[in-house]
Order: sequence, then C-alpha cells, then structure tokens
Amino acid sequence: FFFFSSRRRHTRFLPVSWARRCVQETAIIGDEDTVTGFLLTGIGERNTKGETNFLIVDSQTTAKQIEDTFVKYLRSPNIAIVLVSQQVAERYLRQMINEYDQVVPTILEIPSKEYEYDPKKDTVMQKANRLLYGKEIE
Repeated sequence: FFFFSSRRRHTRFLPVSWARRCVQETAIIGDEDTVTGFLLTGIGERNTKGETNFLIVDSQTTAKQIEDTFVKYLRSPNIAIVLVSQQVAERYLRQMINEYDQVVPTILEIPSKEYEYDPKKDTVMQKANRLLYGKEIE
C-alpha cells in the first residue's frame, strides 16, 4: 500500500498499483553526454520488455530510428515530457515538432554539451513568446 494524505482530517491508503498508474515519465533523445547526464539523475527507465525511455543519438543512429522512437514516446500513455536536444531536433525532428499541437506529452528542446541553445529555433519558445508578447523572439 501507498500512503496518501490530503488536507482533510482522514488519511487514505491506496494500492501501489493505483499509484504507479499516476506516475508519468520523462523521455529523452539526444547525444551521449546529454542523455548520460539525465540518466545519472535517475530519469532512465527500462521496462520488462526491455523498452527504454531514452535514445542516444550517434553516428550509427538512423533518421528512421530517431523518428520512430520520437513517435513512440509521443504515443506512450505514461510519458508526460519528451526532452530533445536542439541539435537532434534541428537535424531530424523539426517538421514533426512544428506540426505537434498537443499539450501532453510536452516537447522541450534542450541544449547539448557541444551545441549552444538557440531560442529562435525552439518552436515551443516561439509559440510561448507569440502568446505572451505577440511577437517572435528576436
């Protein structure tokens, strides 16, 4: 059982299976250094089928593998955030990210060790800036 407390005076105990259904994961697609850094923070997950919530992109990784993994993460009911290094997004996923219009899972572009982050290329940042300030990032 898993302990659940609310502001009410009564304490509730819920089955662990219910608690696991409520847990949302973060997925990451990026270069080895970026993904390894996130894995060291505990973000990595491997299920009983051997499926992971991360993809390391290197010279051996094909565009099809990256796109298929990205689509799999977007369709997964237990993933709430998909982190994509901006370099990978620019090279392989830009069109798919631009066309994506759902809130969950949220796609966030992050910098990598070797490439500087450019907010002008980040679709989410551009949308947020247009919504909040009525203009593109300059």
